[in-house]
Amino acid sequence: MSVTRERILLETAAPGESDGAAGSVSAVHVGVLVSGTGTILHAIVDAGIPVELVVADRPCPGLGVAERAGIAAALIERDRFDAGFDRTAYSVRLVDVLIGHGIDLVAMAGFGTILAEPVHDAFSGRIINTHPALLPAFKGWHAVRDALAYGVKVTGCTVHVAGLDVDTGPILAQEVVPVLDGDTESALQERIKEVERRIYPAVLRRILDQGTVPV
Repeated sequence: MSVTRERILLETAAPGESDGAAGSVSAVHVGVLVSGTGTILHAIVDAGIPVELVVADRPCPGLGVAERAGIAAALIERDRFDAGFDRTAYSVRLVDVLIGHGIDLVAMAGFGTILAEPVHDAFSGRIINTHPALLPAFKGWHAVRDALAYGVKVTGCTVHVAGLDVDTGPILAQEVVPVLDGDTESALQERIKEVERRIYPAVLRRILDQGTVPV
């Protein structure tokens, strides 16, 4: 099915249809990708987003968040972190796990691995990411540090549909965070995370309620 302005996640069951009715699906299955402490995952779960699966690319506290919440978890561990890393092969492994668990919508929550074409092909327009800056400004892993170095007065948080190129794709929500006099990278990052933990679950909830992702 070709969709030009939005990616339809699931076909909503008509009134009176049961969960098992032919041609209908009653819920969107969300998978969350983590690499770190899991604070964004925690916020997503606390907001009542029905997470079906958590996947990590390395052993991390985020897996513990999943375990305590009773969510299925998978560790698809990277074998290396240098130029020899086979990004495409890793992405194929990830796709196999996500599809195997029936995932419809992928939420990246501090995931540290850049994903290759196989993931974007399998979940085109259905991968959501959050970034600690007002995209398209300050792309990349050190966005908070770069914003401070540039001397901006405001930065913020962006929730967007992830594109194949890093920190690209349609923007779904943004919120400004002021840069204060004497700010350190850690202090500014924590204030951005406070916003992130609020607006990211709100965007996911809107997608689930609408059954579509703007693309």
